[in-house]
Amino acid sequence: MTTSKKEVMEVRGTVARDVIGWMREIEAQAFALTKCTNYLYSESINPDERGQGRWTREMYFDYIERCEKRLGLSGQPRLVVRHVKKDEAGIPREHYHCVWSRIDAERRRAIHMPYDHDKLMMVTREFAHERGLRLPEGYDKQKVVERKRREYQMTWHDKWQQDRGGLPLEARKAQVTAAWERRDTPRSFVRSLEAMGYTLATGRRDYVLVDMHGFQKSLPRIIDDKKVRIEQVREFLRKDYPKDSCLASKRRWRSPKVHRAAKELFVKNEERAAREAKEKQRRDELHRKQQPRRQAVEQEAKALAERQRQARREFSARQWGERAALRQSHLQESHRIRIERAANKPTGLAAFLGRISGVALITKTIHRYRDGVRHREFLARKQELAERQKREAQALERRQQLETLTMQRHMKALELVEQRERKSLETKLVKERRVEERVRTERAPLAQAKVSEPHKDAFNKAAEKPIDLTAEFEKASGSGSAAGESAGDAAEAPAPESEIKVQRRKRTRDRSDEPERSSRRADRDNNGAPSEDPPRRRRDRDFDRGL
Repeated sequence: MTTSKKEVMEVRGTVARDVIGWMREIEAQAFALTKCTNYLYSESINPDERGQGRWTREMYFDYIERCEKRLGLSGQPRLVVRHVKKDEAGIPREHYHCVWSRIDAERRRAIHMPYDHDKLMMVTREFAHERGLRLPEGYDKQKVVERKRREYQMTWHDKWQQDRGGLPLEARKAQVTAAWERRDTPRSFVRSLEAMGYTLATGRRDYVLVDMHGFQKSLPRIIDDKKVRIEQVREFLRKDYPKDSCLASKRRWRSPKVHRAAKELFVKNEERAAREAKEKQRRDELHRKQQPRRQAVEQEAKALAERQRQARREFSARQWGERAALRQSHLQESHRIRIERAANKPTGLAAFLGRISGVALITKTIHRYRDGVRHREFLARKQELAERQKREAQALERRQQLETLTMQRHMKALELVEQRERKSLETKLVKERRVEERVRTERAPLAQAKVSEPHKDAFNKAAEKPIDLTAEFEKASGSGSAAGESAGDAAEAPAPESEIKVQRRKRTRDRSDEPERSSRRADRDNNGAPSEDPPRRRRDRDFDRGL
């Protein structure tokens, strides 16, 4: 059981100081300022503690600063997390995770990062050279090239052919290698290849094999024998099958005759209809399995849209209410002032004296001034309310846009998952169809299991024979019977002697039966002098004493 410990070492460039807040702030910034979808760049620093020792915090941040400068991410928001994880043996392994934001907020664009892998490789080599660290073999280009030459690794093209052809690369190699080993003449070799469904053609290389599905493979490369060279294959086929006489691989497959023959041989109308019905049923089953998941997401999207519409209606009603309340309060205040003025208006002699003395004109001017001030204050409050409501509307729109974008990402992710599932099903159907075709035409390899695991039978045969390690150790160490008795009942039956020791004991017994050798041995033992025959060399078994 493995346990892990996480520690946030640095959070830079955002208001939030935690990991989730940093991620959400960078996401909002990316979708608000740019159209970039891959707005983060992550890096894992996992040194080999056995070969390089434990790094210090200063070394980790020195390496991070070098990478940041070389990648062109200087000054960008950055998140650094320290992660300590125990392996199966319980040994803690420390490594760092660093994530940068690619969004340049000032320029409103994403930072272009070409050749990032080559730049990081260069930074790693420079850092290791300055620090005196030893890098793994994967950083040595020459060793990688030599290893690829020694060991063949399945390429993406071979994997693609294997998934759609229904026959593994090892089985195809076994078929062609077996035909090459039992070759007699070039014609018999080519006929054996044709019996297995291959056609000899020429292409970018001299001799290419094209199978019944149009998949191509170089003939020298598919022969699983390191001793076989390209020149040897050319020399063997050049006389009866020169390169000029072979059709090109594309023409060989696109030839109407070959295409019609393959179609008549491997496709029957009834079988094809049954197979298509079965495949359609499996596609429908996959579609039915995907429907509940899609319906849940679609219902969530509809619920989100309805909530957003309801929020917009409530928001609009609230804003209209605030504007109406402001206008109503202004009208009520104006009406109250008019009533108060009408009640306090002078009449009779006071009104006549006011008109003559000019007090009425002054009072009217004061009232007009106060009405203007009150109207300007109303317009200012109205403008302030409009600006505040506009900011709230923009905030609501941005929030709903983020919710809509999140839901769209969920829908897109679901579509990608469904697309991968459909593609996987189609690949599986094609593979099953090709396997059925090979079995029906009796071109499937018979000993495929033995080809893929050549040493399995030998290993199982050796594992059936029990080995007494105690007896074997005592026998190898040269201990006598006393040692065997002191071992107790650890081994109930002694282990059988090896064939070499049995033959050696037999030769010793035969030599003891010869009269001449016996007399010589007796004379040598009695007189103590060497005999006429040269002494036999005694094998030195004790290397420590040098005897």
